[in-house]
Amino acid sequence: MSLSNEDQQRINAAISQAETKTAGEIVCVLARSSSDYLTYALAWAALAALAAPWALVALTELSVRQILLVQAVVFVALYVLFSISGLGPYLVPKAVRLEHAHRAALEQFVTRGLARRRHEAGVLIFVSLAEHYVRVVADDAVAVKVDKRVWQGAVDSLLAGVKAGDLAGGYVAAVEKCGAVLAEHFPPGAGGELPDRIYII
Repeated sequence: MSLSNEDQQRINAAISQAETKTAGEIVCVLARSSSDYLTYALAWAALAALAAPWALVALTELSVRQILLVQAVVFVALYVLFSISGLGPYLVPKAVRLEHAHRAALEQFVTRGLARRRHEAGVLIFVSLAEHYVRVVADDAVAVKVDKRVWQGAVDSLLAGVKAGDLAGGYVAAVEKCGAVLAEHFPPGAGGELPDRIYII
């Protein structure tokens, strides 16, 4: 699932529209994956390569040199397969994938400037496709006034869009919901410091 240029423009317009009603900022980020998971690809490839000689010794009459060659081929082939095929996330326990996605969301919150704004009132709408992860991260000023459970409506809207095959529509609905919450607590005023756009990483 991806976003076309038209989809991105649609989301950007929704952000601009929502921010006309609030001093708060809304930043959207779409990540294809929250990690490359190369460490896990390496570990699984190494484990398979270590196990291969035992099976070859038991089932074949190959020489030691041939077994070592097969072992090397198994390692390289599996590492390349796991690294470039998109299978990386599936080699990792779900809890670990979610931890990577959570960390990526917090890193994007800082990277996109929400943590260092002069007028603190902003939220990040973060999606990581490989981990099937959606999160709304609010800064401290917002968190003090808005219960974190309020953001579940935005998350649900985004998930509904994803399930319907309309990721852009999900983002737009989430932006509108976040904008309404920010407008209630942070009326229009100083703001507009950050670009009104979605970042794809």
